[in-house]
Amino acid sequence: MKNGSVMEMIAFACYLILVLGVGVYFFIKGRKESGDKAYFLGGRQMNGFVAALSAGASDMSAWVLMGLPGSIYLFGMGQVWISVGLFFGTVLAWIFIAPRLRRYSIVAKDSITVPQFLTNRFNSDSKVLQAICAVIFIIVYCIYSASSIYACGNLFNAIFGVDPVYAMVGATIIILIYTTLGGFNAVCWTDFFQGMLMLIALMAAPIVACFAMNKADFIPLAEVVTSDNYYNLLSSGSFDWKSVSDILSGLGWGLGYFGMPHIIIRFMSIRSEKDMKRSRFIGSLWTTLILIMASVVALVAHNYLGSLLAEGSQNMVFVTMVRHLFPALLAGILLSAILAASMSTADSQLLASSSAFASDLYKPVFRKNASDKEMQWIGRGVVAFISLVALFIAMDPDCQGIMALVSCAWAGFGSAFGPVIILSLYWKRFTYKGAVAGILAGFITDATWYMFFSGSEPGLTIFNTHIYEIIPGFIVGLLFAVIFTLLDKKPSDDVVEMFEKSKLPTEE
Repeated sequence: MKNGSVMEMIAFACYLILVLGVGVYFFIKGRKESGDKAYFLGGRQMNGFVAALSAGASDMSAWVLMGLPGSIYLFGMGQVWISVGLFFGTVLAWIFIAPRLRRYSIVAKDSITVPQFLTNRFNSDSKVLQAICAVIFIIVYCIYSASSIYACGNLFNAIFGVDPVYAMVGATIIILIYTTLGGFNAVCWTDFFQGMLMLIALMAAPIVACFAMNKADFIPLAEVVTSDNYYNLLSSGSFDWKSVSDILSGLGWGLGYFGMPHIIIRFMSIRSEKDMKRSRFIGSLWTTLILIMASVVALVAHNYLGSLLAEGSQNMVFVTMVRHLFPALLAGILLSAILAASMSTADSQLLASSSAFASDLYKPVFRKNASDKEMQWIGRGVVAFISLVALFIAMDPDCQGIMALVSCAWAGFGSAFGPVIILSLYWKRFTYKGAVAGILAGFITDATWYMFFSGSEPGLTIFNTHIYEIIPGFIVGLLFAVIFTLLDKKPSDDVVEMFEKSKLPTEE
């Protein structure tokens, strides 16, 4: 191993020791704070700054440092519509979902998971909705977590030449340890550090590159080849169906924020109305800066690297630029941001899925008298199970890569839960049967569209619409939720009273 690689390895090792240390710290501290509420929701004591960065970091996985910059670097500005959609989605979620969901989850029998909230919101004794949610969580999170593990494998392979399989196994073990040890607090605090590292890395690389390019003797690493439509926001260069579908699909990504369990659970954990206001500003600002700087990295790299990276290797644009610009040790620290992005998303997903299984399926269906300690260990077991399944998905030779895995999982959650969360918070007439119908219809439509109409699976595609599956999934889920609610009888007085109470600010 070259000296530069050794220094980068030292930086990576220091980072991994830090996140493991956080897990151990909260494991020791957690012995004094028993209960599934403390393990899965941090006891609703998360301060605004940490909660905001944790929500952002759990959202922005490695795609924002690899997939997005690589796509813009290679194909041009027509690829930025995903960033635009995510920007509007995160701002609207912080404004309209976060404060209302936090208050409503407290009013609804102090719910600590999304499925639990959806059940308690209707004051229902039925466990059907919780069971359906728990199954969807496990399926989708296996796919979502696989994207983070896959990113870690590719990162270590590109930088150190480590076999991707060994790298994936190592990353899975690290994530598994600090997630199972510390629970929600460990996940949020590691997300906080990781969110700061991601922002610093994305800001440092293009700034230093611009200084380097301003030197009189600067020469791009390869010839700069710019296509006619590179700086055109219309991907095809004209206002045709390809450009329109790319714009609609990109904006459609914003719909995912309304139903992403590992993000909206952060809203429920914030300790006060005052902290919520702080979180809303910080969370929106952080995500905006991350999305802008990811695009800036791509555009700067286009001129700094030239056409050095061909199609198939464009995901390494950030890695390549950082390694050329910075000394090995500093480069290793900045490249740890990719590891941070991967782990911050994986740990959040694993904890959300384990909490759904333990609190929403295991206890109400199998072990109604399960103790708090038993619930924690069941949750840890689910984390281990999903980690192993995700690892096998990531190691599959036919795995389609980071962006494909993320887009598939993102659409699944957005279609299933987005419409139902919005209606639960803002429609007093909404009923339990409407929620069940909306979740099932949205999820099934999303999966069907992905397999047969989006072109994601060429062998199965009947008609390639170029439309991201979250859009039809969200629309159908919304329609079914409304129709089945209107066909159902009106909610009881106690449910209506709970709805009205949720609109009032809580006492701090």
